[in-house]
Amino acid sequence: MSRIDLTGKSVLFLVTEDWYFWSHRLPFARAARDAGATVLVACRYQDHRLKIESEGFTAIHVPFDRSGLNPIRDFKTYKHILEIYLRHKPNLVHQVAMKPVLYGSIAAAKADLPAVVNAMAGLGFLFISNSWKMRLLRPVIERLFRKLNNRRHTKLIVQNGDDAELFISRIGVEPEQITVIRGSGVNTDRFHPMPERPGTPVAVCVSRMLWDKGIGELVAAARLLKQRGVALTVRLVGPTDMNPASIPQETLDSWQAEGVVEILGPRDDIAGVYADAHIAVLPSYREGLPKSLLEGAACARAVVATDVPGCREICRDGETGIRVPLKSVEPLADALQRLAEDKDLRRSLGRGARHAVEEDFAEEIVVGETLALYATMMGGWRR
Repeated sequence: MSRIDLTGKSVLFLVTEDWYFWSHRLPFARAARDAGATVLVACRYQDHRLKIESEGFTAIHVPFDRSGLNPIRDFKTYKHILEIYLRHKPNLVHQVAMKPVLYGSIAAAKADLPAVVNAMAGLGFLFISNSWKMRLLRPVIERLFRKLNNRRHTKLIVQNGDDAELFISRIGVEPEQITVIRGSGVNTDRFHPMPERPGTPVAVCVSRMLWDKGIGELVAAARLLKQRGVALTVRLVGPTDMNPASIPQETLDSWQAEGVVEILGPRDDIAGVYADAHIAVLPSYREGLPKSLLEGAACARAVVATDVPGCREICRDGETGIRVPLKSVEPLADALQRLAEDKDLRRSLGRGARHAVEEDFAEEIVVGETLALYATMMGGWRR
């Protein structure tokens, strides 16, 4: 039987932020390390450097700017990445999200690296925004994506079939270049079914506080539910950041003062957040495959989400949760009210959600598929 042996190989992860690597990519790096590879992590470091280094990984700082597209700053970032690739010459780079994929792929071609894995965890602000700048840049970036992801020794990972079809039909990436690996996995031991707490039901949205996560619609739905007199607490958990779609702190403060939602800010213990909740909600505009909903589903919480790519992978209407139309308020309020008032339905959907995670999204499944891709690209299969 074949096994994966990456002894003597080096794998470099290029992501924008250290917190993102720690929350979404750590299991992949551990698996590569445990298979014998040397692991390097290149990103913008803030709070997680010591933890990442304690895993035995080499930490390399990259001055990513996530606040938008600035040609001068971004060219400096590209040069920094190129210097890293030329210095370390990794056997494989795993680049995640738009800027790492774009700048990293150009640098990898220049440095003649032997294997490139690009992961698009959703299509982000660039493909959602209708601002004049994004409309101007989108065709240019699409052409670059087509050229860079059709190179030999390059594979593109997407998290759902809708995104795969978009890259094939709209951007022009060849089908054989694309691999669908569903999400970044869920630790089903850490996130496990737990009994509902007594008292007023809680619907929690675990997300960065961005407009394109549907936070504005969720607050409007919470306001409508309050007007109806529905016994339901809507809770927002997650940070703001430098994303152009970030919700201003003063707006969050005004919602808190109004009493329409509870705003907890960022939290480390997400399993504990779901233990205190009854419903997992994310009315996002588009996702790759939302880890927060997967974690809620793993905790046997019914899911409410928009009928959009990524969300519909885990929110299976009538099986794991209730889908609502994009950018809707009243249907979102109706779905939350239905689950708040029907305990049996809520728990039945929660059991279905847990089963879906165990069958399709568990960490060992997703990490195993990714490591197999590494081995295929680097010749790491051994008998």
